[in-house]
Amino acid sequence: MIKAKKATRKGLPSEAALLEFIQTSPSVVGKREIARVFGLTGAEKIGLKALLRQLEQAGKLAKSRRKLIDTSTLPPVTVIEVTGIDRHGESYGEPVEWDERAAGKPPRVLVDARPGEGIRAPAKGDRVLAKIEATPDQPYQFRARIIRGLSDRSKRVLGVYRLVKGHGARLIPVDKKARNELQVRVGDENGAREGELVEAEILKDHGRGLPLARVRERLGDMNDQRNISLIAIHHHAIPNQFSERVLAESEALKTFNAAGRVDLRKIPLITIDPPDARDHDDAVWAAPDDDPANPGGFQAIVAIADVATYVKPGSALDKEARFRGNSVYFPDRVVPMLPERISNDLCSLREKEDRPALACFMKFDKSGTKKSHRFARAIMRSVAKLSYEEAQAAIDGRPSSKAEVLVDGVLKPLWRAYGALVKARGKREPLELDLPERKLVLDDKGLITRVVTPLRLDAHKLIEEFMIQANASAAEELEAKKMPQLYRVHEPPSEEKVRALSLFLKTLDLSLPLGQVMRPKHFNQLLSEVKGKDYQNLVNDVVLRTQAQAVYLPANKGHFGLALRRYSHFTSPIRRYADLIVHRALVSALGLGDDGLSADDISRLSETADMISDAERRAMAAERETTDRLIATHLAGQTGALFRGRISGVVGAGLFIKLNDTGADGFVPVSSLGSEYFVYSDVQHALIGQRSGETFQLGDQVEVKLLEVAPVSGGLRFELVSEGRKGKAPPPRNGRAIRLSTQTSRSRKKR
Repeated sequence: MIKAKKATRKGLPSEAALLEFIQTSPSVVGKREIARVFGLTGAEKIGLKALLRQLEQAGKLAKSRRKLIDTSTLPPVTVIEVTGIDRHGESYGEPVEWDERAAGKPPRVLVDARPGEGIRAPAKGDRVLAKIEATPDQPYQFRARIIRGLSDRSKRVLGVYRLVKGHGARLIPVDKKARNELQVRVGDENGAREGELVEAEILKDHGRGLPLARVRERLGDMNDQRNISLIAIHHHAIPNQFSERVLAESEALKTFNAAGRVDLRKIPLITIDPPDARDHDDAVWAAPDDDPANPGGFQAIVAIADVATYVKPGSALDKEARFRGNSVYFPDRVVPMLPERISNDLCSLREKEDRPALACFMKFDKSGTKKSHRFARAIMRSVAKLSYEEAQAAIDGRPSSKAEVLVDGVLKPLWRAYGALVKARGKREPLELDLPERKLVLDDKGLITRVVTPLRLDAHKLIEEFMIQANASAAEELEAKKMPQLYRVHEPPSEEKVRALSLFLKTLDLSLPLGQVMRPKHFNQLLSEVKGKDYQNLVNDVVLRTQAQAVYLPANKGHFGLALRRYSHFTSPIRRYADLIVHRALVSALGLGDDGLSADDISRLSETADMISDAERRAMAAERETTDRLIATHLAGQTGALFRGRISGVVGAGLFIKLNDTGADGFVPVSSLGSEYFVYSDVQHALIGQRSGETFQLGDQVEVKLLEVAPVSGGLRFELVSEGRKGKAPPPRNGRAIRLSTQTSRSRKKR
């Protein structure tokens, strides 16, 4: 700070001295404070006023609430809010105390968590107290070194900007849990227009009425249904734009060098994918084994796009792929992990074109038990690209003109090999849950034309089983070579969850063997026992909820669901970063090139595992939420209509309903069920009438009326039309009593 001794100085202070005083002053600085400290009187004060005006016009100073702000710098210690993560995985933010109207847009600040000093990397929305350093000639103006975290609560909200006649502008949050709309005052709209998706900052509440918000960023027109996926992209901070540096690096890539690669171009490898697949990263081939020592056995090749030959450790492409973790698939778009130059061109296994591959060569006996495997870098040429439906139709005797020439020499050997693998799978007994998936069919405007549940074909199962064998082989090879890797880990369910499942099954007069090591076959026996019964869906749901979530780890803990002792992801390096790490590990372990695992890759394996596990969960949530919003938009004009569905979740506040036709999820508030008290039983996964015993249980088929649709959040509110099942009224101690509205249960019968 400029000290008081300068008060005796005559004449105006220099620009540098004036800015230094404003920067370092811990208190409010105005003309009066400057005149007092620099000893200015009379005409000098007039000169000071002119100097300050010049600095303001030059953009070096701004006025805010009688305080002067130096726009070229920040206080030595200030509060920073993290606003995003850059392409290199580093956090950036902006100062919390900044008057944008007076000083313009706030500067971007690189937020440094100083790893190793006990300070975690901050997430978007976090606020931190930080020491500020100027960083001239760098991408960021300032670097903030965190002193301590202040709050993990984000002040940002994502919503749709609406103009309400007579009430000004409103922000409708996209979050289903949001209780209120927000008011946007004149001057805080940042140019937003009706129907736009925006990110806003929640302001301090200075009175009654709706909370206030200021629009910070305009993201897209939500009146265009093709932008619905933008909500999830921005809500979950999914990076969806590649930097110029990454794009330039991908465009500069040269085609691969075939030297030293095994030539597989004469082997009829084939890609079998969904009809709308944009990238093709796996190809398969199988034939009888000509080794006399393996009678009735077969040999197989799974060839995977060699992404590692293009995406080198430490490159901009590599940093971007690690940051993204995986591709994210929405009904109307894909947010890829890698630029199209790689995913749809250089590494896509296009038919009749030479491509680099990392190939897994396997041999199996006639019962499907694997006898050996080996890996090699190869050059391949896909003989054809078929859809699952096209391949299945050919095997079923209805080949297309394209598939007809492939039936005897390519497809039938694959199916015979798959038949053997099915036998081995049966002995292994992986978990066999019935989990049908819904697929949205959209028109050119991004609107749903229909919702379908695709048939689960043998063609799907064939490719899945070949990929499982290649993935397991990769894990086994790397473990044998003692090479660091990322495992795909699915741990057994916890004892607590198994006990809860056992208590639930007793309510259905079913049992689960306890006191022994649980294996997938125990769950399969249970699922087989309930097949075709009224509570089949109920038991499937509860068994699914008992399972742990799969993650990536650098340490092996097995894969419970697949009944495999070791398992890694190897077969999709275009869309999963974990697979790229496994490819590099194989390159290093087997001496297949100098582009294997780097020292940095190895040192950060645990961090990478956490990052990509989080990215996977983020992608799943974003995909699910987008599907919900699209279906809600599809149903917006059908309020009052009746639908069939089943209870997909039970909580004390009410029932979650999944519609049969569309798979849409909605909620029935407990207050609409009836006039009596209801008891929530966590053991039975049910709400039970305390007086009548009327029961609404997970898995029950019900009929509901659609009362309300919120397309922005994807929320649906239903009212039950059908009655609950008759049951025994529970004693109060078995559950939690929920007070309901005055609507009677009998009123549902009158509808």
